[in-house]
Amino acid sequence: MAVSGALGAYAYAIRLKKQEQSKRRIPRKWPLVVRAMVNSRERLVWRWMLRAFQDHHVMVKLPVTRFTMPQVREEGQHWFQILGGVYCTFTVCNNDGQVVGCVDVPGPQGLSLSNQTLKHTLLSQCNVRYWVVDPEHLPSVSTIRAAFLGEQAVMKEELERVRTETEFNQTRANLKAALIRQRNNQPTASDFARLEALMSADPHSHDAYDSQLSTTWKHDSFVAPLDSRSGELTEGR
Repeated sequence: MAVSGALGAYAYAIRLKKQEQSKRRIPRKWPLVVRAMVNSRERLVWRWMLRAFQDHHVMVKLPVTRFTMPQVREEGQHWFQILGGVYCTFTVCNNDGQVVGCVDVPGPQGLSLSNQTLKHTLLSQCNVRYWVVDPEHLPSVSTIRAAFLGEQAVMKEELERVRTETEFNQTRANLKAALIRQRNNQPTASDFARLEALMSADPHSHDAYDSQLSTTWKHDSFVAPLDSRSGELTEGR
């Protein structure tokens, strides 16, 4: 009786071990499909944030443990287990990889107060801004940029924009003036008329060449000596 009981327990243990191994075995065909990272409400806010932070990077559903770290290294595993599932809908970082702000988009059921409080407290202590944005009531671009980047950064950007716009307008005005000067220096209709009369005149008519060339062509070294001194031609002796 005791032997049969021991055999039964051993067989049960073997079966459990095989079941555990089968769970950990990598399947030949994964039972998974691709899905969208954002829903329709989140997509509206995402597109708005891409316009608001064109000079930054907007990342989707990044865990807070990806850009925070414990002050005491030995407590890392403890805090990771607590915060491993905490993430924000969107995270904004600069070109140096430094996070400047996070945005949550509430679902149809809203976002719990405890969830908002946890993220707001955690991120504020890390000097990271945290906002909850409703896609049906989007704030202005300047408002969220000032909140995430600071008033001074926004003012500096505005001054830079005005300077660039001023330089652009000055360049455009200079180009326009140059085009006007170029048009004024182009041959007029009367110039083309004189040239056409010259080309259509009798090539054997001395008067035709005299009357046209005298008004449109200037003498050069072909018809006048280079020293340009006047003198009468005399027959060689």
